Formats: sequence, C-alpha cells, structure tokens
Amino acid sequence: MRLRNLTLLAIAASAPLCGLAAEMSITDRNAADLDGFTERVFKKVGDVELKLYVLAPPDQATSEARPAIVFFFGGGWKQGNVRQFQEQARYFASRGMVGIRADYRVQSRHGTTPYECVADAKSAIRWVRAHAGELGVDPSRIVACGGSAGGHLAACAGVIEGLDEKGEDLSVSSVPNALVLFNPALDTTAEKYQERLGPNYQTVSPLHHVRPGLPPTILFHGERDETVPYQQATDFCAAMKENGNRCELVGFEGEGHGFFNFGRGGEKAFRETLKAADRFLASLGYLKGEPTLE
Repeated sequence: MRLRNLTLLAIAASAPLCGLAAEMSITDRNAADLDGFTERVFKKVGDVELKLYVLAPPDQATSEARPAIVFFFGGGWKQGNVRQFQEQARYFASRGMVGIRADYRVQSRHGTTPYECVADAKSAIRWVRAHAGELGVDPSRIVACGGSAGGHLAACAGVIEGLDEKGEDLSVSSVPNALVLFNPALDTTAEKYQERLGPNYQTVSPLHHVRPGLPPTILFHGERDETVPYQQATDFCAAMKENGNRCELVGFEGEGHGFFNFGRGGEKAFRETLKAADRFLASLGYLKGEPTLE
C-alpha cells in the first residue's frame, strides 16, 4: 500500500505532538478526518459523549471477525484529540485489522484527572469487546496502542487492575490482548507526576504492577526523550521479561518525544515504527505477510 501524500502532509499539519498537543475541540476537526471512519458512542458521562472512530478493512466480509487495534492520543492527560493516529489506523485497516481511534476525557475540556482517563481507556476496550460481533472484531485479538499519555492509558488497560467505570459489566474484560506503545509514561512515581496524580500516584504506574501473564508488548521510544525518559521503557521491558512476559523495546538513537509523528520525526521514523509494529503483530498471528509500506 502507498500511503497518500496528501494525508501524510495532513499529519504534519494537524497531528498533535505527544505531551505538547495543540488544543482543538473534536467538533472542530476537519470533516476529512472522518473519511471512511464511522462514529460510535462507547460511553456517556453526564452530558459528555465519548466516541470511537472505526474503520473496517476494505475487504472485510460482514460475518468475518478481524483483529482490532484501538489508538489513544497523547497530550499529557490534559489535551490532544483523536486525529493523532488517523493514518496509523488507516494503515492497519488496509492490512486487515479494524482500526479504531478512541476519544477520552482530558483536563482542558472536561476538568478530569488521569484516573478518569484510565477509566475511559478501559471502557473503550471493554465496549469494543462487548460489541465485537457488530464491529466484525475478534474479541480475543484486540490491541491497545497509544503515544505518551495515550501510551500510558493503553499500558494501564493491559496492566492495572481496578479503576473501572462504575456500572459497567465487569464480566467483559477491559484487558487488551497485545500492546503497541509509543514513548509511554510507565513510571508515575517520578516526582514530575506526583503533584498531578496526588498520593495515589503508584496505583496507575504500570512499572509497579508488572506480573506474569500480561499482554505481549512492543515499545518505541526515543533515546533522548526528555519528557518521558528512555529509562522508563528499559525498566518496564526488563520487568516484563523477568516476569515471563514478552516485551520488545525499539530505541531510536538521538530522537526525542513524539518522534514517531510524521510532523515531528519525519516520514522515516513514522514508517519505521509502523513497519516494526506490523511485524510484531504478524508474529502474534494478527497480520499476514510483510508490511505493505513502501
């Protein structure tokens, strides 16, 4: 597949940088962002509706269940929007997965804390699994993916127990079957997070909740990341392996935070991370053949 040049240029112009995302209401997004995607409300909190933006594979038969990948945008739990992973979702749909971008509450728009963000991420995974039949999704092959704070949310869905939204059907698991993480915050005991998270900061620290039986994980991280230090990724991956879990860390020498976004790291890093994620998912049996990026 050849990603369209126009949409790649759109990423450069519009994709938020992890932790430094430009503020924009979802209702203000360009209509082209919905090109091919369908909106599904997965959660209501008061007058807030949270939506998934779903793109089915072009060759998917109505009754055929495919793996799904759910993307969570970055923005420090404060801002950001679902446009960030539009092209990654489109690529994986072209490869035969159901590509899904998930909205969640953030401080700037909803006055929330990271704990509500975690609850929303879990709700999104649970909703996809509960509605797998109508979405054409295989409920045993759901991938959580995200960057920065969104990577933290994806990791929390896979690692952290509890923090589920009240009233949800807990008999439906909110745990993804695999994780694809881009420079995620994995150690929230670091001093920089404690003021924001309060005294319970360790409850949402994936590094401190690693145990056997966690989803296979691939991490992409810039080795010069000053927003989320590379050491967090190395520590997490080491802990995962010590507990018998599969974890692969792909470091990018000289790169900082958000390097994988087309507008930040350039087309090369954007494509390299996609190809490596593709091969990782193929190794799990979620995809077939080699990456189709040129």
